[in-house]
Amino acid sequence: MNLTLVIFLFIVGIVFIIKGGDLFVDASSWIAEMSGIPRLIIGATIVSLATTLPEILVSVMAAMKGKVDMSIGNAVGSVTANIGLIMAVSLICIPFVIERKDYLVKSILMMSASVLILIAGFLGQVGNILSVVLFIIFAIFFWENVSSAKRSLKKKEKRGRDDSRQQITKKMIMINVAKFVIGAAGIVCGADLLVDNGSELARFAGISERIIGVTIVAIGTSLPELITTLTAIVKKQSALSVGNIIGANIIDLTLILPLCSLFSGKPLPITAAFAHFDLPACLIVGCIALIPAMIWEKFKREQGIIMLFAYIFYMVLTCSMGSI
Repeated sequence: MNLTLVIFLFIVGIVFIIKGGDLFVDASSWIAEMSGIPRLIIGATIVSLATTLPEILVSVMAAMKGKVDMSIGNAVGSVTANIGLIMAVSLICIPFVIERKDYLVKSILMMSASVLILIAGFLGQVGNILSVVLFIIFAIFFWENVSSAKRSLKKKEKRGRDDSRQQITKKMIMINVAKFVIGAAGIVCGADLLVDNGSELARFAGISERIIGVTIVAIGTSLPELITTLTAIVKKQSALSVGNIIGANIIDLTLILPLCSLFSGKPLPITAAFAHFDLPACLIVGCIALIPAMIWEKFKREQGIIMLFAYIFYMVLTCSMGSI
């Protein structure tokens, strides 16, 4: 493909993702306000599912084509990027106090999935048993979110009708549904353009599939989370941002690798580089993000700074490893 066209499509992908993310956050925030469901839950379910579609699609397609390193690199690298880059930026800009009960279950599920995949790395593959366990964690995640939403709505009903809430009209519903659909489509299409053409640019430099997976592809497919985080920061909706990131990470860890194993028709082999470097890095940044927050009941700016420096160090070290 012509280099000029590749660069042009790469830029188009960025534009699609930016505008799609803006529309998507607007629509998701409106859904949260009008339904009475907390933004944390909206971020961890609806927003997370749509913004993780690029990761899911790219990894599954890569696995089906036999590009296992790119498939695993995208899944694991996206989680590391979500925490070390995107959540770090969010916390540096807007640290905030939390209620432990809102985040504890999700944090435990995310860390459990990270540990299981790390163990699988040392065993050398993602097999059927691990895939089933990861699917169970995913099911628990969604069950917990639905239960939380129901509890929230019951509390709202007990307090009585809120007359100060904005009156919902058919026009408002249509506008926000359109924003939601167009925003999600923009994110998915934009990420697809960015990843395809970003990978093409990287290949001109002779970079290995593993390096492409954990850097260019992972960051590219994480751009929806980055854009929704940046727009959420502007709109001062930190709970939506962090809820989206945690939910997206759980989906990345518990759905992508099992689906890749399923569609490839065999266990996914994990190389030594993933087992000894990429998987531990993913677990470490997760610990920095979540364990202190569960203790202090606050996401602190200092955490964001440490996470960002850790991610930069990881990226520098990864790129210096060249074709490993």
